[in-house]
Amino acid sequence: MKNNKAYIIVIILLLLAVGYLGYEVSQRGNTIDTQEQEYSELDAERDKLEVDLMKMRMSYDTLNTENNQLMAEMDAQKQEIDELLDKLRNRNWSISKLQKEASTLRDIMKGYVVTIDSLNTLNKELMAENENMKTQVSSVQEKNKELENRQENMEKIIETGQTLQTDQIDALAIRLRNSGKQTDTRRARRAEMFRTCFVLRENKIAPAGKKTLYLRIIDPNGQLMKSDEQNDTRPFDGEDKAYSVSRTIDYNNQETDVCIFYTLEEEPPEGDYKIHIYEDNKQIGTADLSLR
Repeated sequence: MKNNKAYIIVIILLLLAVGYLGYEVSQRGNTIDTQEQEYSELDAERDKLEVDLMKMRMSYDTLNTENNQLMAEMDAQKQEIDELLDKLRNRNWSISKLQKEASTLRDIMKGYVVTIDSLNTLNKELMAENENMKTQVSSVQEKNKELENRQENMEKIIETGQTLQTDQIDALAIRLRNSGKQTDTRRARRAEMFRTCFVLRENKIAPAGKKTLYLRIIDPNGQLMKSDEQNDTRPFDGEDKAYSVSRTIDYNNQETDVCIFYTLEEEPPEGDYKIHIYEDNKQIGTADLSLR
């Protein structure tokens, strides 16, 4: 009987021990599950933070600016992100501390984004102003060119207007009588002088004063008739040419009668002569003369 009671007590004690052990095992199982869940949550947070840091790093790579100071500062921020990624992967810092650092870097990056956007906007405005200025400069240059062309045209008009004009041109061969009287002749053997008379028209815009008039007399053989006294040349018709005779007169902007004489040194050949009249370097008239 005593033995039965002893067995019962032992069994009860064993059951109590088993129950306690079961409770402890259950509690420890719950603790392990909780820790595993916490570890899993921490790993998820680390993964999320790593993704955020990598996105932030990539975002910095997309920021472009020509400001050297900003570029240097952003390179330093990218270096800090790389260091945080290393600490995160090596589990050197607590997740909360890493998250705080990441948040600070994110705020700094936002500031750079705003600054770069402002600079880009300003650059666009400056470029637009520059293009507008170029357009204005081009417009001014075109107007200046137009004014220059007008001035050149006006100068040409004035120059043309200042050129003297001839009228009533008459070229004759003459012989001198013993009395000194001049008589016209059409015969080459009797000719002693060529007389070319004409009228200089009224010209109010031509400069008044001394005017030198030149004759170039071309004989029937196409040769220039020159006197012994003539050795100079003038830039007639764009090239230097000799002339037959010249005369200087006073011109006061009114109609002026002019006669220029060319003395023949020998009997001229028969045929047709061409007489060109010049004032300064410009041809102002022509005349024909025929001798037989």
